[in-house]
Amino acid sequence: MSILKIIEYGNPILREKSKEVTKVSKKIKTLIMDMLDTMYSANGVGLAAPQVGENLRIFVIDVSDPSGPINPLVFVNPKIIKKSGAINSYEGCLSFPKAYTNVRRYANVMVKALDINGRPFVKEARDGELLARAIQHEFDHLDGKLFIDHCRNRFEADSVLKKFNLPPVEVDKLINEEDLEKEIEQYEKEHPEVIEKLKKELEENQ
Repeated sequence: MSILKIIEYGNPILREKSKEVTKVSKKIKTLIMDMLDTMYSANGVGLAAPQVGENLRIFVIDVSDPSGPINPLVFVNPKIIKKSGAINSYEGCLSFPKAYTNVRRYANVMVKALDINGRPFVKEARDGELLARAIQHEFDHLDGKLFIDHCRNRFEADSVLKKFNLPPVEVDKLINEEDLEKEIEQYEKEHPEVIEKLKKELEENQ
């Protein structure tokens, strides 16, 4: 298989909406295997087809322990059919080398998709686990959305992007998520230890 070039933030390809896969052909299966190889090579937990220049609704994820066996998940033509709850997610992206910031995510998601053999399946991830956040992150790529569009603090995000020589947040792409933000703030108010954890993460990445 091949290691593909990962497109970085600033390239307009990342803002394009992807097309549905009409058939999980041999060519599509080869692309999926190349995406998995590319993701593992870059030490990522997820990768979407637009990130390697393919305008198709496909993403791959593996949130297994790096020290254990791999557990690749393939999502073709995914649709999020249920989402609830709210959580702060400290995220980065292979298209944003070394840049991390706090974003809003749903805590629980359910997605239906096709696997690498074109068979339908449903996957649920709950309680803000890494899989739940990764599904939302990669699904966004298929609609031309990026994790920084969900940033909780635009100025904090801009500072991080500048540090790593990446373009600033595109203000017109920011997503209004007032309800999610209020729910996250309420949770943080009730659990002050969460705020301390977020501060520590920021300090470690300054």
